[in-house]
Amino acid sequence: MRGVLGGEACGVLITTYGLTTVGAAGPRDPGAEPPMPNGYSTPMEMLARKLDSISRLADSDRAALLDLPHTVRNLPARHDIVRFGDRPTHSCLVLQGWVYRYAALAEGGRQILSFYIAGDLPDLQSLHLHRMDHNLATLTSCVVALIAHDDLRAVLLSNPGLAGTLWRDSLIDAAHYRERITSLGRRQALGRVAHLFCELYLRQKAVGLARGLSCPLVPKQSELADALGLTSVHLNRVLRTLRGRGLVTLSGGLLTIEDWDALAEVAEFDQTFLHLANNSIPAREAAEAV
Repeated sequence: MRGVLGGEACGVLITTYGLTTVGAAGPRDPGAEPPMPNGYSTPMEMLARKLDSISRLADSDRAALLDLPHTVRNLPARHDIVRFGDRPTHSCLVLQGWVYRYAALAEGGRQILSFYIAGDLPDLQSLHLHRMDHNLATLTSCVVALIAHDDLRAVLLSNPGLAGTLWRDSLIDAAHYRERITSLGRRQALGRVAHLFCELYLRQKAVGLARGLSCPLVPKQSELADALGLTSVHLNRVLRTLRGRGLVTLSGGLLTIEDWDALAEVAEFDQTFLHLANNSIPAREAAEAV
């Protein structure tokens, strides 16, 4: 069975969950577009906010982006969006919830390759790589916007500035992978966990999902372990160490960084790989806000 966006199967599975298709002229069905999460009025405004965090959009590119047709979907947690071997006809924009990319091994093991949050386009590469070489799934219940590849190509051909910004977004995604490879290959367990916490905090801060030095941390310990190449037991020991040193607090799915400078030092964290347009220092910003 294929994922939601997996080629011919998409037409079958797309009727499984509520959806509304929206374009420049407004909703194409009798119902109104579902209420937007996270305080945005339209899905494409959320994408614009994400792209503004890495490269300022020109007014014409923003207008073209806001007019991009899309279909809003609600998906359950731990549900494959695309699977290895699929040939997707759409890319998905995360509007609410968390999505993750993973590779599945024959014996049932899994390597989580990356996490994606609201505002991310996790499968933009399927616009040019037509057969999936990995899996993409929801970590939590999610709201996503599906964007047809044909519509996306048409907009990008007529708006080269927007095409360049989305290319930059894909290159930054590759930079995340380079940093993750370094962590898995050379950092000790304590540094790996600290580095991932710093990364997830800054990415959420860039799109307005962090408050002060706190941000959501929704993956379970088993899922964090699968992303960091650790056993759940080893990860639990590392988390106890970070809490014991007063570096982080974890409570109710919320990560609070108690000492940014110390956590960044443990992680050997340099945020250059995130290529954020506003490359501020979190600890200084939080102190000035008090």
